[in-house]
Amino acid sequence: MTALAGIRVIELANERINYAGKLFADMGADVILVEPPNGDPSRSYPPFLDNKQGPNRSLYWWHYHTNKRGVVIDLDDNNGLQQLKSLINTADILLEAEPRTRLETLGADYKDLAKTNTGLIHIAVTTYGRKNPKSDLPATDLTIMAASGPPWSCGYDDHSLPPIRGPQQAFHTASHFAVMSGLTALLHRGIGDRGQFIDVSMTAASNISTEAATYSWLVNQGTVQRQTGRHASVQPSGETQQLCADGRYANTGVPPRFPHEFKNLYDWLIELKLDSELPEAIFLEMGANWEGPFELSKIGEDDEITAIFSAGRAALQLIASKVAAQDFFTGCQRAGLSVGVVNSPEEAFEDAHFKARGYQVPVLHDDIDLEIIYPGAPYAFEKSKWSITRRAPHLGEHNKEILDSQ
Repeated sequence: MTALAGIRVIELANERINYAGKLFADMGADVILVEPPNGDPSRSYPPFLDNKQGPNRSLYWWHYHTNKRGVVIDLDDNNGLQQLKSLINTADILLEAEPRTRLETLGADYKDLAKTNTGLIHIAVTTYGRKNPKSDLPATDLTIMAASGPPWSCGYDDHSLPPIRGPQQAFHTASHFAVMSGLTALLHRGIGDRGQFIDVSMTAASNISTEAATYSWLVNQGTVQRQTGRHASVQPSGETQQLCADGRYANTGVPPRFPHEFKNLYDWLIELKLDSELPEAIFLEMGANWEGPFELSKIGEDDEITAIFSAGRAALQLIASKVAAQDFFTGCQRAGLSVGVVNSPEEAFEDAHFKARGYQVPVLHDDIDLEIIYPGAPYAFEKSKWSITRRAPHLGEHNKEILDSQ
């Protein structure tokens, strides 16, 4: 049994919410993707299968629309509008990112739809929220992120280097909030048997991810500074990223904080015959023999605690510089220390740990007689099955199956 079996979601195709629709669909909901007659523009987004463009060859489209069924409905045509309303009348959730007043103008907004479907949960995703006229302004994922604040915190110690930005971060963040809100509303409906309207602001959702940056400014007018591989901070913190012996980088993460961690790190240093290269090794011994709580709040105030903590960081950086990145990572795992290798997307996808979790998922494309390997679930639940059972839909592929049955 999947988590959302029996739940129907109507998704009005829009790149801002396609990830939300995918999350619902991959959890087992019956997601019906509604496209305009010419198809959603993201069908033409690269990359393409064999580098040949086509409406059903976009890998972008494939990824974001697994498990969905697809129909074509012209909302500018009265018959099409009635088809949409009839379809929504069978749904549990309406997911849309339409211009702020479009559905109201069409007579297909929540107040209209809830008259015949009292249990409907309507999720609207806009730039600044439905009530803010700024949502009418043109916006992209990049401008939404910039307005929200996270780019100020992302980058390197050398501020002349431009930060590398992953795609669709604002869209993904808003999609997560849309799904979490929708699931919560489903639970609420189970108590009161009524749906509700959910207003998701993409800017507000993304601003939450600024961590301390927004708070620092609002409280003390403090401006955080970009830092390589670590949290942005008003006061610079010590570097954590280290170039390893094989030319790859590792993040030394959180240094030892407990006696057994200092002991494991010190033993590893000796095993590698590197203790003579680290004068601070004596402080690792002190950390291993420490009695009582190791009060991190006293770092910078208590000389002894500061020296012990700094020695842990120095030891990690020394070891990382002498071994391959993957060996450093697995060695720290054995020692119970939290570190990470800086992987490229390709390296992450082929990582043995990801493979062991079943992250690589084969999906049959019956239309081209190929089995394609997809990224799998971002989570693993014991009792809520996740799966990809259907490739992304062709344009209007399920019109007859769905609309003719209304």
